Amino acid sequence: MRILLKNAAILVADNQLELREILIEEDLIASISLPDTNNSNDVDQVIDCLGHFVSPGLVDVHVHLREPGFEYKETIETGSAAAARGGFTTVCAMPNTNPCPQNTEILDSIQKRIEESAHVRVLPYATITQGLRSEQLVDFKALKEHGAFAFTNDGVGVQTAKVMYEAMFEAAKLDMAIVAHTEEDSLLYDGVMHAGYRAKELGLPGMLALTESTQIARDILLAEATGVHYHVCHVSSKESVRVIRDAKRAGINVTAEVSPHHLLLSEDDIPSDSAQWKMNPPLRSRQDRDALLEGLLDGTIDCIATDHAPHSDQEKEGGMVGAPFGIVGSETAFQLLYTELVLNGICTLQQLVDWLSSIPAKLFKLPYGSLQVGSVADIAVFNLNDSYEIDPDQFMSKANNTPFKGKTVYGKTLLTMVNGCVVYRA
Repeated sequence: MRILLKNAAILVADNQLELREILIEEDLIASISLPDTNNSNDVDQVIDCLGHFVSPGLVDVHVHLREPGFEYKETIETGSAAAARGGFTTVCAMPNTNPCPQNTEILDSIQKRIEESAHVRVLPYATITQGLRSEQLVDFKALKEHGAFAFTNDGVGVQTAKVMYEAMFEAAKLDMAIVAHTEEDSLLYDGVMHAGYRAKELGLPGMLALTESTQIARDILLAEATGVHYHVCHVSSKESVRVIRDAKRAGINVTAEVSPHHLLLSEDDIPSDSAQWKMNPPLRSRQDRDALLEGLLDGTIDCIATDHAPHSDQEKEGGMVGAPFGIVGSETAFQLLYTELVLNGICTLQQLVDWLSSIPAKLFKLPYGSLQVGSVADIAVFNLNDSYEIDPDQFMSKANNTPFKGKTVYGKTLLTMVNGCVVYRA
C-alpha cells in the first residue's frame, strides 16, 4: 500500500512550516519531498492535507484505559479512539485495573484485549507490587518477557522504602524503568484538593505538596544507589521541581512528566466545590504552576503526559468529597497547549511537538515520535488556523469529566495514522 500525503505543512529549520509531500509505503515513511515531486498515478491513495500542520504521531506515556474491571468508565476501544482523536498514536496504559497486571497471565489477557480492540498502539504497564500494595514485588523478569512497557503502581505511592529500593534494583538489572506516582500516605490528611487558600475558602480538606515531594526526594536517593531509570509521574509542586533539578545536576538518572492541566491551571481557577476539578495530584498554587512551566522550559521536566483519567458522570456529578480523582485529557491536550503556550509565545510549536512525541519516545527507548524518512508512519494532522469550542459531547471517550468544557481552542485533529493506516478522520 502506497499513500501520498500532499500539501503537508511540516516543521523545518527555525520553526518554519513548509509544504512537503510525504510518501508512505506499507508502515514506513518512504520519502519527504518538495510539492509535486511524486506521480499520483504511482500510489494507491492520495490524501490532501490542504496546507494543514503535519506532525509525528503523539506519544502519551500516562493514560488510564480502565479495562479490565472498570469498563463503565472507559475501555481499551473507547480510550484508544479518544487518543486517536487527540493525535496520539502511542499510549501507555496504567495498571490500576481489576485485576491489575501483576503476573504474566493477567498481562497476556490485557495484551489480547489490546490486539482485538485498540485503535492506536497501546503499551501496557505492569505493577511494581502485588495488588498495588507496598508489600510483595512482582516477577519483573517474567513480566518484561511478556511485554510490560515499564513498572508502576500509579494511583498510589509505594509506601515502603525497602520495597521501592528492591524494585529499583530488580528493574535496573533488566534495563527497565520504575515510573512513580509519588504520594506519602501519612501526609494526606484525607485531602481532596491542594492545601492552599482556596481549600480554606471552600471548607475542604487540603492535600500537602509534601505528600509528593518527600517521596520524590526519597526515591531519587534510592535511584542513585541502584542506577535505575526513575521516572516521576505528573509533577505538580515547586518543591518537586527543585528536587528533580538538583538530582539531574548530580547526574542521577531521573526523568519527569507534567500534565497539561497542571501547566495551565491553578487553585485560583477552581470555581466551586465541583468534582470536575478534583484530580491527583491537585491543582496547586500559581507559584507551583509557574515553577512547572519553568521546569519544562529548562529541561528539568522532560515531557508532557495527559494522565487521561475517565470516570462516569454519576461519579463526577457532585462535590469533591467522596468523588474519584482525575480528568480526561487525550482529546484536548495538544489543542489546549497549542492555544495557551504556543499562540501566547511561551514556547515554540517545535518544543510542544517534541514534549509530546520525540522526547517521551526517547526517554523510554521507543522507535516512535519522529517524522523522518525510514521512521514508522505514525502521523497526525492538525488545523492550526480555525478555532472551536471543547464539547465533551463530541468526545470519543466514554467520559466527559473535564474542567475545560466550552474552552475555545485551536489545533483540531483532522487525521491520525498509525503504521500507515488511518485510524481517525475528522
